Amino acid sequence: MMGVIVVAGVPGVGKTSVLEEARKRLGMNVVVFGTVMFEIAKEKGLVQHRDEIRKLPSEIQREIQEEAAERIKKMGEVIVDTHMLIKTPAGFLPGLPFSVLQKLSPSKIVLIEADPQEILRRRKKDATRSRDVEGESEIRDHQMLNRVAAIVYGILSGAFVSIVLNKDGMLEKAVEDLIRIIKG
Repeated sequence: MMGVIVVAGVPGVGKTSVLEEARKRLGMNVVVFGTVMFEIAKEKGLVQHRDEIRKLPSEIQREIQEEAAERIKKMGEVIVDTHMLIKTPAGFLPGLPFSVLQKLSPSKIVLIEADPQEILRRRKKDATRSRDVEGESEIRDHQMLNRVAAIVYGILSGAFVSIVLNKDGMLEKAVEDLIRIIKG
């Protein structure tokens, strides 16, 4: 593994599950970008729950993103579990704006994707999160926008961009595909 590798996907796609299995097999360090942001926001007294971050004013979110990127970069070689875009009341906020991308300097960007129907089912089963309600077409659009964002981030950083499918019942294949990309 070389430097920072970013792994992203829409909420409910199962990226954390794929990453957890890959981490076990490779012994790699995985850091959740949103958790680092939450720790910073909580330290500053801005939020009580992680899902409140996306409702903060965009300039505050950007400051927290940059501080999180600085903390993560100091960790050395890591896999970063994050989102390409964060859906906010004001629209989509880039998960890796240029200033954050520069700080992280990823070598690879991997998108985890699944069928929108599968994602919708997964979201309905997950009672641990407070997510905005979206339909299949909104999830499909979000994934398409993620692809665009990933390519732009790849162009700006020089990172390779790949897509891994995480279909229902196919976690093993998704994990194998991710490991191949990480090692490649």
